[in-house]
Amino acid sequence: MGNADIGLIGLAVMGENLVLNLESKGFHVAVFNRTVSKVDDFIQGRGAGKKITGCKTLAEMAGALSSPRKAMIMVKAGQAVDDTIDQLLEVFERGDIIIDGGNSNYQDTMRRTEYVESKGLLYIGTGVSGGEEGALTGPSIMPGGSQAAWPEVKNIFQAISAKVEGGAPCCDWVGENGAGHFVKMVHNGIEYGDMQLICETYDLMKNVLGLSYDEMGNVFDEWNRGYLGSYLIEITRDILRYKEDGAPLAEKILDTAGQKGTGKWTGIAALEFGVPLTLIGEAVFGRCLSAAKDERVRAAKVFSAPKITSPADKASFVKDLEKALYASKVVSYAQGYLLMREAAKEYKWNLNYGGIALMWRGGCIIRSVFLGKIKEAFDRKPDLENLLLDPFFTKIIEDAGESWRRVVCTAVQNGIPTPALSSALSYFDGYRSERLPANLLQAQRDYFGAHTYERLDKPRGEFFHTNWTGHGGSTSASTYSV
Repeated sequence: MGNADIGLIGLAVMGENLVLNLESKGFHVAVFNRTVSKVDDFIQGRGAGKKITGCKTLAEMAGALSSPRKAMIMVKAGQAVDDTIDQLLEVFERGDIIIDGGNSNYQDTMRRTEYVESKGLLYIGTGVSGGEEGALTGPSIMPGGSQAAWPEVKNIFQAISAKVEGGAPCCDWVGENGAGHFVKMVHNGIEYGDMQLICETYDLMKNVLGLSYDEMGNVFDEWNRGYLGSYLIEITRDILRYKEDGAPLAEKILDTAGQKGTGKWTGIAALEFGVPLTLIGEAVFGRCLSAAKDERVRAAKVFSAPKITSPADKASFVKDLEKALYASKVVSYAQGYLLMREAAKEYKWNLNYGGIALMWRGGCIIRSVFLGKIKEAFDRKPDLENLLLDPFFTKIIEDAGESWRRVVCTAVQNGIPTPALSSALSYFDGYRSERLPANLLQAQRDYFGAHTYERLDKPRGEFFHTNWTGHGGSTSASTYSV
């Protein structure tokens, strides 16, 4: 048995940076990589002179670790994680802890937790957010899995995580089995939404207002000093100001967006749980549409675009954009929290919603001033039904109303696609509607499929079927799903 505090498997950029972060906080780290030459390169390069032990095999790593052994897997999500788990099970013992720090699907984490626990070991699936820089200087860490493992890793995880006011760590136990990776998945979905909203705002500034890149950079700089202050607003400012050969680099970048799957998983989960995660869904589809670049180029030659009519008062419209962006962002987080609440009911997770907002306050990609207000909302009312119903957020939505509608109308009139801004407004309008046209939809379902309906003038739970044409039958469907 050795004296290393923790092992790390997978020396890609995130893995290397986490090792250096761990070592800088006083932990002795044992490292392994499938391509063994990477271990030597790391030990002789960035890890030179540090308390890092390079291992040529997993058995060697197991021998270097103190008890209970703790090893963190930082390899590509999917089969590679399962393979590494099986290899660790051969060299680890009962009570040892296997940690997956990659972007794994939460359902895989649920399966793996059960599998590893059946072998007498403990398992943690943890979200790690913050990119390369966060991994090195302090990420947001969202662990879930075997509850008994948390006391063994708590000091390590909280030491390397980002810190916010008063030194509070952006890391706490999330819940059982797949809870940590589920919360990270929702985080990434919200990240998709935030990025899409910012891009739509940029599109309107550039193509409707005709602002230069420097002018747009100045707007985002101003916004970053106010209630929209956040990492993504900050980096957007920097990107818009960046020049190559005297011209904005962003203007030269191909407009096809990539994705790694976590946004898509968030949308799939929303459909499975019946949660209207409309904004994040549109953000994912927006990336899919961007990928059809060649087809869009062809379509642009077929269809004419509306003539751009710029608002007379550009400064006033920039203020409208700021409010519309803020209100839409509130909707995105409200939808994300609804999804977490439904999953918690389904899987019996005891999620601390205010604590999750605190974990997202620093280190991660969606970190912002705004998250402190979400924590306060759940501190005021832990069982808050919807973030929009908290007085602070209700006021934001009401104050933004006219601006939000002006922005969406301006986008439509000028032919500028704003799927996220528009869907956020549509969700809000649907949410605040006492009556929706679903009464007609239920009549349609009953007409063609005898699916039955409930009535306003009868108690809930009573179902009715109408023979709409006079020549249909009286038999109704045996199942009814809202």
